[in-house]
Amino acid sequence: MVARTVPVAAGTTSSAMAVPHGPSSVGVARRRLRTDLGDRAIPDAVIDDAVLILSELLSNSCRHARPLDVDEASADQDGTVLVRWGMRRDGLLTLEVTDGGASTRPRPGSPSVSAHGGRGLNIVGELASDWGVRHAPGQVTVWAELPAFEQVGAAAERHGR
Repeated sequence: MVARTVPVAAGTTSSAMAVPHGPSSVGVARRRLRTDLGDRAIPDAVIDDAVLILSELLSNSCRHARPLDVDEASADQDGTVLVRWGMRRDGLLTLEVTDGGASTRPRPGSPSVSAHGGRGLNIVGELASDWGVRHAPGQVTVWAELPAFEQVGAAAERHGR
């Protein structure tokens, strides 16, 4: 499994990585996000929420969507998914997963109590202050944002801290 760092504009507080389209990428992205946010002194409760949100977005992408267009010159013929996160000046942490889209639009499910899945975007909706979907030719980006420093008490409360 190879995750490639994607360059971001100089002076930004963003990170981006292209990961293979598959479930093993979720752990790689989670670890990188946790390390990066820890290095920025983001509170642990916020990091936990951000890691869970990213896990849900990337898992959904790998399960339901196509990868981004496969680069004919690349050794990676399975395609990739682009994962990004960044701090905005207003204190919001934004998380994004961009893939090649699917036949349906990402939306929260209504699973039965005994269902084994279908709760991911409901979880994102509970943890994030906002989330949504952006479309561009050949790609779909699902994004979520949450306060990185404000309302930390609310995040800590959810985690029993």
